[in-house]
Amino acid sequence: PLGRALARIATNAAKGHTKAAKKSKKARAEGGPAGEAAAVAPAVRLFSRDGEAVAEEVPNAAAWQDGAVLQIGEAQYRVERNPPALTELQLPRSLLAGFPVCPKVSAEFAAPQHCLFRWYREQRPAAGGEAAAGGAGPAWVEAAAERVFTPSNALVGLRLKLRCTPGDGAQRYGPSLEVESSGPVEAGPGACTFDSRHLYTKKVCGAGSIRAVSYNILADTYAQTEFSRTVLYPYCAPYALELDYRQNLLKKELAGYSADLICLQEVDKAVFVDSLAPALDAFGLEGLFKIKEKQHEGLATFYRRDKFSLLTQHDIAFSEALLSDPLHKELCDKLAKYPLVQEKVLQRSSVLQVSVLQSTTDPSRKICVANTHLYWHPKGGNIRLIQIAVALSHIKHVACDLYHSIPIVFCGDFNSTPSSGTYSFINSGGIAEDHEDWVSNGEEERCSMSLSHPFKLISACGEPAYTNYVGGFHGCLDYIFIDKNALDVEQVIPLPSHEEVTTHQALPSVSHPSDHIALICDLKWK
Repeated sequence: PLGRALARIATNAAKGHTKAAKKSKKARAEGGPAGEAAAVAPAVRLFSRDGEAVAEEVPNAAAWQDGAVLQIGEAQYRVERNPPALTELQLPRSLLAGFPVCPKVSAEFAAPQHCLFRWYREQRPAAGGEAAAGGAGPAWVEAAAERVFTPSNALVGLRLKLRCTPGDGAQRYGPSLEVESSGPVEAGPGACTFDSRHLYTKKVCGAGSIRAVSYNILADTYAQTEFSRTVLYPYCAPYALELDYRQNLLKKELAGYSADLICLQEVDKAVFVDSLAPALDAFGLEGLFKIKEKQHEGLATFYRRDKFSLLTQHDIAFSEALLSDPLHKELCDKLAKYPLVQEKVLQRSSVLQVSVLQSTTDPSRKICVANTHLYWHPKGGNIRLIQIAVALSHIKHVACDLYHSIPIVFCGDFNSTPSSGTYSFINSGGIAEDHEDWVSNGEEERCSMSLSHPFKLISACGEPAYTNYVGGFHGCLDYIFIDKNALDVEQVIPLPSHEEVTTHQALPSVSHPSDHIALICDLKWK
């Protein structure tokens, strides 16, 4: 009941008075002004919007309404119920001129798209003069009023400040928070490998089309080891391997593709939560994440909110599914005959992300979007064949059993070149037990079986010369496979030229954030 809450407020108010009285007594003893004696509890009442006193037996849930007035002694307070409030406001650590700055915003009873954003830049100190008058810290000049701010070259050397006011979309706003950048805006790298690709992707494609992107973004976990700096990528400037630097490039690259579907591999959990999800959210994309249990990195799928809604998710870890899902019993039994290979398959932490999306404009159009990153070892062809067999069985279960034969788009880093057994299996629908990839790691790890799947899949971007270009290797490992019965390829966005890729010897580089290259294509429903 309300009465109990009001009584507690009165008691607390009286306690406050008593403390104040004690403080002033002490002051009086030291020759200060006289204070009141211990105060009596003030009258505390709640009045509804139309000025009626709310009865004390009314339950709190009903009593406290927007616009009600709480009176404590002489003071009056307006009641706001669930006011919009910010719980987190963060700026990225690294700011580059020409690259979008996307704040991380978390709020209660508010949504980032309804919040107000005001950006300020530091005022440059006058030539030869002191900084702000009296050394009171920097003076700030308003620079923009948008959620994502791209600082110009003129701001290099200056810090930024953001003031955000939380809103709920119903014209209600809560208290603002401010955050200042930890360092100044730095100069960007100039031309990047993706700039020319953005010329093809300025606009989101039309309602009957889907722009899909698949991209292994190189996990920080692997980019910042001693091994990667000295052996894998010795040609790459050390600062260009740092996470904050690469995230700047990556967010600009992904935002500029105006995609409807983005499937990413090697996504660090913190990168998803603190960087990519907030940034892509500002560009209209909703993100889903699936972690690889052992590695702190995993898969992310983003979809454009105004084109698709999420119906269901069906993510799996291959090893777990193989052991526990009756769907794979036959394969599991075949594999049990080859204990060495079985052990290797079960040790891998590779995962498959499967999301079923529905078109917001035509609810009869549903699509099954799959995303994976297969085992990496050059001699692991046999392991990849087992993984892809599990993946395709699972996708078949989702797209054909749980739904009524819906189209599939299967993206990923398959770690398989076009001449591999895995690629041939996906493309042709079958693999023979005498295929050479069953002995990819020598006779003692042979496992021979014939496998098939029911889909008619093609690589939407064809077979580029390479999608991965590092010092010691280049080859085509990444694909966007599509259901050729249900989807057509409208256009493939050209890959960067060989000259662009090799400007700084290989990838990653100061102008390209990963050792892989994004695949991008526009698909059309048939």
